[in-house]
Formats: sequence, structure tokens, C-alpha cells
Amino acid sequence: MKKESELLMSSLSPSASPRSSSGATVQALRAGCSACGMHQLCLPMGLDQGDMQRLEQVINRRRKVKRDETLYHVNDKFDMLYAIRLGHFKTFQHNPNGGQQITGFQMAGELLGMDAIGAGHHLCEAVALEDSEVCEIPFASLEDLFRDMPILLRQFHRMMSLEISREQRVMLTLGSMTAQQKMAAFLVNLSSRYVSRGYSSTRFQLRMTREEIGNYLGLAVESVSRLLSGFKKTGVIDVNHRDVELLDLPSLRSIALGSDPCA
Repeated sequence: MKKESELLMSSLSPSASPRSSSGATVQALRAGCSACGMHQLCLPMGLDQGDMQRLEQVINRRRKVKRDETLYHVNDKFDMLYAIRLGHFKTFQHNPNGGQQITGFQMAGELLGMDAIGAGHHLCEAVALEDSEVCEIPFASLEDLFRDMPILLRQFHRMMSLEISREQRVMLTLGSMTAQQKMAAFLVNLSSRYVSRGYSSTRFQLRMTREEIGNYLGLAVESVSRLLSGFKKTGVIDVNHRDVELLDLPSLRSIALGSDPCA
């Protein structure tokens, strides 16, 4: 169980973004797009100033998405990738009963839409959890750049491979975890994703409801509330409505890995 939990923790953590030595040009682009989900693609080694400018032109289209507004629906034609600049989203599919099955929560600095590349249409829906903003990246224009910049294509393939592997590991591992482990891993995952983007690792707001968390983790909403209350009672976290403070992050990690220090 511990090995599977460690696998989940690593798969949920974002990978480090590539470094570049292109000097001031890269630094300027990084400053302008530091919260953009394309930063791992935009900043690989080997792009000269002209290439960087072409790439910046392709990804510099922005779109505001209101809270509860749908960015794209199931079966919508795929023609754009979306890099989240501001806000949070959830992705979900419809189950046979007509309800939602949430497949993920995405935040600023992450990409939406890569799952549609092969099928040519979107396989899930993406809805904003709050007022948000995305960069629209026309995939046809991106493919034109790929033909001229092989290094960019290799980096994109790497991103897709990492995302596919991450999702597969999460699906396989969540099913073998206890409810307590799932909740702890979920909070630790949010912590690691926020800190990688320059935010606090211990204080953040849950943009999703308890019902949505339960849907994603396969838990009843009552279980989500009970687990959060239990973590609060033992001093691992403090929670007030949607505001969460991780008071003992090492202990929370231990719980996620199957070792409860409070037991």
C-alpha cells in the first residue's frame, strides 16, 4: 500500500519546468507567461529569439470564462488547447445515469484539452469553478510551429506522455486507498501544486465544493465533511468553510502514505 500511495503522491505533483539559457528574451516571456500552462512548452532549450517571438504570438490570445460557464462540451470539435492563466476549472464526463463524474480539477498554470487531440473532439466538459481566464492556442498554428521547430514537437510529446502516465497512475491508485488516505493525498496534492506556482503551500481556499471533492475521490459528501472535521480535531489542518490551513503537512503526507501518526 505504501508503494502505491507514494506513486500517487508523485504522479499528482507537477513536474519541474524546463530551463533555458536564452537570456533576457526568455526572462521577458517567463515574466509575461509565468502563470501560463504552456510554460513547459514555451521554454525548452534551443529556441532562438525569433522562435520565441513566433511562439509568443501563437499563445497570446486570451479568453475570460465566467464562474459555472462551460469552456467546451463533450463532442465539441477540437481546435484549441487552453492554458489557464487565472482561476480554476473542473473536467467531467456524464455517467449512464446522467450525472457528472469529475475527472480532475485544474488551476492556473495547467493545460486543458490535450485529451481531445487524438479523437478530434473533446471527451469531457470543462467548467470554470470561478471567474477565470485562459489563453487559447490554435492547435493548427501550433502544428505549423512543430514542423519548423522539432525541439518544440519533442517537448510537446513529452508533456503529453507525462500527462497520460499521471492520469493512469491516479486512476489505478485511488481505488486502493482508504477514504482517509484519499482525502489527505488530495490536500497534499493541492499544496504541492500551489507552492510550485509561488503560492502558499499551507494556506489556500478550496475552489470546489465538498460534493465535487467527494465525486472526484469516490466518497460521499458526508465522508468528506467527516474527514475534514477529523483532520481538524487532531490538529493536522484548520478548516473554516472553504478556507484551509495545513497545520502539520508532514503528518498529512504520512496519512496519505498509509501511516497515520495520530492513530
